[in-house]
Amino acid sequence: MATFSYVGRNAQGGKVEGTLEAANSDAAAGVLQSKQLIPVRIVEVEAQVSNDIDLKKFLPKPKVTLDDLSMFCRQMHALSRSGMPIVSAINGLAETSKNERLAEVLRSISSELVTGMALATAMQRHKDVFSHIFISMVHVGESTGRLDDAFKKLVDHVELERKTRSRVKQAMRYPLTVVLAITAAMFIINLFVIPQFSKVFTKLGADLPVPTQILIATSAFTVDYWWLILGALVIAFVGFRYYIKTDDGELWWDRVKLKLPLMGKIFEKVALSRFARSFAMMSESGVPILQGLNIIKSSIGNRYISNAIDGMRIGIERGDSLARTSAASGMFTPLILQMIAVGEETGSVDKLLHDVADFYEEEVDYDLNTLSQAVEPILLVFMGIMVVVLALGVFLPMWELSSAMKR
Repeated sequence: MATFSYVGRNAQGGKVEGTLEAANSDAAAGVLQSKQLIPVRIVEVEAQVSNDIDLKKFLPKPKVTLDDLSMFCRQMHALSRSGMPIVSAINGLAETSKNERLAEVLRSISSELVTGMALATAMQRHKDVFSHIFISMVHVGESTGRLDDAFKKLVDHVELERKTRSRVKQAMRYPLTVVLAITAAMFIINLFVIPQFSKVFTKLGADLPVPTQILIATSAFTVDYWWLILGALVIAFVGFRYYIKTDDGELWWDRVKLKLPLMGKIFEKVALSRFARSFAMMSESGVPILQGLNIIKSSIGNRYISNAIDGMRIGIERGDSLARTSAASGMFTPLILQMIAVGEETGSVDKLLHDVADFYEEEVDYDLNTLSQAVEPILLVFMGIMVVVLALGVFLPMWELSSAMKR
């Protein structure tokens, strides 16, 4: 994006001067025309070279959050419904956006719209900000002339995604905090507490029981080789992150997440709810079933379930019905399969898929509300085991100190 200095005339013939950012001079002229200005002179401003170090270049760009996308969709729904030109709406939102990354993307989209590019095509160049469903809904809205309805559906989609992620994070916050606290406490005990007891027991010459010997050996290994333990943990974490970014690793991790105790069923229901809601939204907008399944499979958030959805698409291509391919996937309960079959027979698949999504969302809410109640006993048992091990290892030798002192 380059900076241009311009001189133009407004509708009353008054002189207007200023600067703007655009891809080229033609794009800058298009931006001025969208603002009801007649360009007279457009000159590119040369960037001034500064000896100061720009720290922003070394910092990561701010991410576009779901809150930012939700606000953008709400504003675009209102502006497109009022009849404002898309270029003017995008320019206005770019100037008022509080997220620098989103503002930069909107300015780029505005420059591309001026050259005659479609809005969905311009958004497709920024896949790190806009998902496949987002781009597809905008494309359907442009094709049917109902862009405001498309952004209204996207508001509901983004809000649902934001609430689901927030609920899952909130449910996981308590158990993760407890586990991290226990891990930190054990590390501190191994490094500082156990060595002090070990010195006392060695000076007194007491016969140490097996639990105490295990604690002392573990503490000595931690003190002598803490750097090796820390390095192994870092290497394991980095290697794990790298592996799950590969195709095979992503598929393996997504399959493992669905089998995790307590959380596996929640992850599965969240993904299926997202699938049902997105598929219903695609059907309402008039997207063909095969195209809708192809779009949804890449944005479901779970590679394992995406493969099952792709199997449904292949089955429908071969001539099978949606109900039979859904049953063959093994993802849905008999009640859900019956609802899908009824919807296919009555021609109301979109409405019944909304009911399916509501069903799964209620199940997720119930599971998340009872998650803390299910996790607390497990954490208490774990903490009890750790306390017993420490008590046996530390306090058993205390009972032999009196005899050691006599000897």
